[in-house]
Amino acid sequence: MSMDSIIIKRILAREILDSRGNPTLEVDILTDCGSGKIGFGRGVAPSGASTGKLEAIEIRDGGKRYYGKGVKKAIENVNRISKKLIGMNVMEQNEIDKILIEEGGEQKKEIGGNTTTAISMAACAAAANSIEKDIFEYLNPNARILPVPMMNVINGGKHAGSGLAIQEFMIIPKKFNTFSEALQAGSEIYHSLGSILTKKYGQSARNVGDEGGYAPMIRNTEEALDSIVKAIEENGYQKKVFLGIDAAASSFHELKHYRIDGRTINGIELMRFYQELIKRYPLISIEDPFEETEWELLSRFTRESGKDVQIVGDDYFVSNIKMLRKGINNKAANALLLKVNQIGTVTEAMNAARIAMNSDYNVIVSHRSGETEDTFIADLAVALECGQIKTGAPCRGERTAKYNRLLRIEEKLGKKARFGK
Repeated sequence: MSMDSIIIKRILAREILDSRGNPTLEVDILTDCGSGKIGFGRGVAPSGASTGKLEAIEIRDGGKRYYGKGVKKAIENVNRISKKLIGMNVMEQNEIDKILIEEGGEQKKEIGGNTTTAISMAACAAAANSIEKDIFEYLNPNARILPVPMMNVINGGKHAGSGLAIQEFMIIPKKFNTFSEALQAGSEIYHSLGSILTKKYGQSARNVGDEGGYAPMIRNTEEALDSIVKAIEENGYQKKVFLGIDAAASSFHELKHYRIDGRTINGIELMRFYQELIKRYPLISIEDPFEETEWELLSRFTRESGKDVQIVGDDYFVSNIKMLRKGINNKAANALLLKVNQIGTVTEAMNAARIAMNSDYNVIVSHRSGETEDTFIADLAVALECGQIKTGAPCRGERTAKYNRLLRIEEKLGKKARFGK
């Protein structure tokens, strides 16, 4: 059997738990590599708390079991679709994903974005394993750029119960020579921040949110940023580490206004608020600054501030080529947040990344708040050479799994490795 034709022999699906203790779908794919050799790949579907209206729809069971969040229906869908996939060449990712796209329908609602995501990632992992390659080098044999980590160190919004409107406050260790040096800086700042918050707000300030960031009872954006800046300065990283926020503004948008820091303001006032933050802090990235249908405001903010800061579309674009093109045509945002499960297949996610980069948009590969120990996105970030990854704080196993995977990739690349800028 040739390396170009490696046949899918078996597909297994099971229900496991994600980082929030909710069920999620895991899929294994076994291949026949010839000469008695078996290839193996596993894919696991993550789940978001802050979701865009147009992203791929999960299939959940409903009912009493797991409070309605079981995924037995998704398992049934995997078992049904397996009949079409078994016997296919696992090396033909596009053809596999084409079937998933056709079966999924609009927003993958017919079989579930969790179903398509887990199968698609499992197929990709199985293909790589079958030819004894890492996923990143299977997807891009010339890949060598390690991503800058965007580390969520204070959680607010839907990721915590702190009362902060802004969902994520991130540190971005950018001015380093290697990924390992950047990760070290991020970890040191994270621990310093924990001590700063404990002294100011008490021991409960060390409680962490969904993505491993601290969840202190801070109700003011500047207070959170000041604490992070202090932690950066304590470690002497002032000119090497920068700040980013994910506003996830749809979550604090009500009746055409925004409720933030105890105030109710309109979209223009919110834009001015961000612009003041850009002046006062080393803030270089703002994600989903407005409610996800506020396209004109996003375009205006990009026009006025896009040269000073990375403006990221997550809920706006939902990793969807159609929505991304709308952003490009309207000059709205200048970066794409890429989540495989938002669109539902590896092929569609990679196509979206290519279109973004060809249009001079930055790309950030991202986790979800409901994650697992799966490390696929670490390999994807390296394969795309996009130079940025968002995968939480340097805390909680499902987050550190991705960072540790990147350390191993950097080690494997050796002198060829480059750190994203």
